[in-house]
Amino acid sequence: MRDYHSILDRAQSGPWSSEEDWDLEKVALTTSQLVKKHKIEWDHEHIVTDDPQLADAVFRAGFELVAQIGAYCRNTERIIELSEEELADGLATMPRRITLGEGKDARELVARSIADERPPTSWGGNPGAPTPEHMFLANAMSYAKEPLIDMLTCGTLVNVDGRDVRTGSPLEIMATRRELSYLREALRRCGRPGMGMLAAQSSVSALGDLAVAHPHYLRPCDAHLVPMLNELKMDQRNMARVVNSIEYGMLNASLACVLVGGLGGAPPGAAVVQVASLIAANLTCLADYHLLHPIHLRHLATSTREVLWVTNIVSQAFARNAPCVIVTDIYPKSGTGTLELFYETAANAMVATVAGGHLEGCGCVDGNAPHNSGLEARWMAQVGRAVAHQGWTLRQADQWVMRLLPLYEHVFERREGNPGLPFDQVYDIAAVQPTPEWLDMYLQAKATLAGMGLDLSGRA
Repeated sequence: MRDYHSILDRAQSGPWSSEEDWDLEKVALTTSQLVKKHKIEWDHEHIVTDDPQLADAVFRAGFELVAQIGAYCRNTERIIELSEEELADGLATMPRRITLGEGKDARELVARSIADERPPTSWGGNPGAPTPEHMFLANAMSYAKEPLIDMLTCGTLVNVDGRDVRTGSPLEIMATRRELSYLREALRRCGRPGMGMLAAQSSVSALGDLAVAHPHYLRPCDAHLVPMLNELKMDQRNMARVVNSIEYGMLNASLACVLVGGLGGAPPGAAVVQVASLIAANLTCLADYHLLHPIHLRHLATSTREVLWVTNIVSQAFARNAPCVIVTDIYPKSGTGTLELFYETAANAMVATVAGGHLEGCGCVDGNAPHNSGLEARWMAQVGRAVAHQGWTLRQADQWVMRLLPLYEHVFERREGNPGLPFDQVYDIAAVQPTPEWLDMYLQAKATLAGMGLDLSGRA
């Protein structure tokens, strides 16, 4: 179904519900019932599951959830009802191959399978992280110059010409256009002008998104975000992003940050809500591909056991039942200048790669600070490629992740977290090169994993 008028109509005329009733009676209660019905359980000592029946059960429960309750429009307090037939059509028509970028820099993303030996595509950037203008261009270049990075994403500009950017203000237009100008300049300077982008991250309302739908900024060969709110909700600003893309033609990347420990409850319920959100996004976001981004209710990071399990089982569920392009967001708790960042990134990359996903990252420090660089993105791509090249099984990946967890789990118990240092303290901004100290940490992590048996030879 590609008639978006119907979705807009349902957001105005569907059954009324208060948001509280939606959260508790629709999402929480129905999810709990479906988890019990399908007997979905998780084991915190086995993060990467090797149980196809479990993956299928999570998929069936997610489909039943969205078929029973639909999606919710916050502005109108109306339920967008979605029939089983429509949902099935949405799954059947999801692209299995998409191309982003142009010319020699174009890359094709494919729907990867479980234990796929084709390497994952790697997006480099600090998606959504607040980034001061004085370091934005150099930060983008630090990713674009990495040979293993296939496509570029970025943080949000928090200031323009010394002025703070506020959501919905005219400066949001200026910030989003400035963001795209910097990204295009970064690609030009790095000799990769046609590289595809997931951009317009500085657009919180629809203003910035509308302002950059132009070939000088966000090209039709690029992508923008169309978020789905927690849980299974839309609003008119994000529906405006969909409408903006229909005639212009840029690709829609759906984003549903399901809370693990939130309305869906523990990881089994969160996985069901995550599956339901991606299925709904095929219609409500007109998704061309999906960003998979469950987050921990307390720790936020994607590197906790609970979130890694959800990432694993949801990716497997789609790979088995409805193959489509899924890109896994990597948001570590740690920041640049810390050794733990490399271990968190490796665990995320291993889980996503073996379960059938592509890679995007890293949104370090939970995506809340400009403590990120191209070096850990290089590492993310290296680990993903090594896992695919070595033909890891699900059980191998599980064994590896369980060995990595003790190397970084302690950071979740620190009150201050593990923020590390901002980009301009781990990189020489003028040369766009990592400092010797930051490069030494990368080499130390590489040596540690090589000593544990990960073959990184030939992947500089």
